[in-house]
Amino acid sequence: METPGLIVHGEAAPFSTALRSLVNNPLYSDVRFVVGQERQEVFAHRCLLACRCNFFQRLLGSEPGPGVPTPVVLSTVPAEAFLAVLEFLYTNSAKLHRHSVLEVLTAAVEYGLEELRELCLQFVMKMLDVELVCEALQIAVSFGLGPLQERCVAFIEAHSQETLRTRGFLELSAPALLLLLRSDKLCVDEAELVLAARSWARVGAAVLERPAAEVAAPVVRELRLALLAPAELSALEEQNRREPLIPVEQIVEAWKCHALRRGDAARGAPCRRRKGTLPREHHRFLDLPFK
Repeated sequence: METPGLIVHGEAAPFSTALRSLVNNPLYSDVRFVVGQERQEVFAHRCLLACRCNFFQRLLGSEPGPGVPTPVVLSTVPAEAFLAVLEFLYTNSAKLHRHSVLEVLTAAVEYGLEELRELCLQFVMKMLDVELVCEALQIAVSFGLGPLQERCVAFIEAHSQETLRTRGFLELSAPALLLLLRSDKLCVDEAELVLAARSWARVGAAVLERPAAEVAAPVVRELRLALLAPAELSALEEQNRREPLIPVEQIVEAWKCHALRRGDAARGAPCRRRKGTLPREHHRFLDLPFK
């Protein structure tokens, strides 16, 4: 009776190095991509991509016809990120960089590369900082990446004031900003949060060419106007007349809380204090202290 065969393994490093030499190498290449807004030409090998990734198997399923094959255009993925994806497909490893890892993560999610996605997530969570966190949160919300979303929200809660000053904050989508405004743990006063929300709405209005009040509508209900002192609320009301952003009814509810000295009167404007809420004299009348 023949004995079972034994699988033996050679050195992994030379094998990986040899395959890495084929990344974006026209030698023996049988597929060309045109990637990114810069329309960079990238060479690859059809059989390797197809056997490693279902996305490319579907994309490259048909046999190329005679002559020079038509390039495959992938305009939404930057060239650097696409090359990192190819490196992973060829060698099962990739060099990640802080400035481009979120683009690699996006490509990994879109192409169904779960292992690369997890490697990117680990890298992002390790490298998370004030400049990176809002863009990471946006990707987490867009693709339903729960652990990354929780990590980003926790980071912003701890570094609220610095984060509100970043460009990434101004570029958040409404669902992403809504997550933050619902948090009790933001280390920022409500007056600063109102100003940040107004700046966010202005940017969104310019980009979307829509009124700021319309852009802000999904999120401003989460601003806790009853936390503002009467003088602050009066100034806000005056500014709101010049530059409408917050529904008048929401401001009225905040005034009602002041008039009745009862937190539960401000049903449309939560009065629960956040971690960073500065104390004001009227807060002693609120029914719901910060938890």
